[in-house]
Amino acid sequence: MTTTFPLLTICGSTRAGSTNAAVLRTVAAVAPEPVVVDGYDGLSGLPHFNPDDDREPLHPAVADLRGRIKEAGALLFCTPEYAGALPGSFKNLLDWTVGAEAMYHKPVAWINASSSLTGAKHAHESLRIVLGYLNVDLVEQACVHIPVGRDLLGEDGLVHDERTRERIAAAVTALASHR
Repeated sequence: MTTTFPLLTICGSTRAGSTNAAVLRTVAAVAPEPVVVDGYDGLSGLPHFNPDDDREPLHPAVADLRGRIKEAGALLFCTPEYAGALPGSFKNLLDWTVGAEAMYHKPVAWINASSSLTGAKHAHESLRIVLGYLNVDLVEQACVHIPVGRDLLGEDGLVHDERTRERIAAAVTALASHR
């Protein structure tokens, strides 16, 4: 009997048609067994972080986020860069995880899907800093830059370029096999 490996994917974009979201949908399509992908889609529904509200009873959206993080074997982020930094809504999500211990020592990685000239490097540098404060187990070999332009997406919203899909699957495998 094979034990499943629960992977929570979190997109840092709220944009409809986001290439970052397409990458994470593709993760679900190419993830090798025993990886089971849970795609978090509640970013827009999270309340603004307020330390005064970081207590029981938690807002239902925050309780859901924290519960899903706690149940996950690992987390995989894919976020764009806005104005040279992490998008505010995504940083808000990360802020809600600081008060909980659900991410402490959890294997975490990201796929940087930016096809821009700067490669969203400032967002991912910032993400690295925030994750350091969260005391995660950052899986370096699974933190990869895989540029994904709209030309690589099919009408179904998935990445269809075979080489890109292989690179995405390799990142997922590296994260899931990390011990």
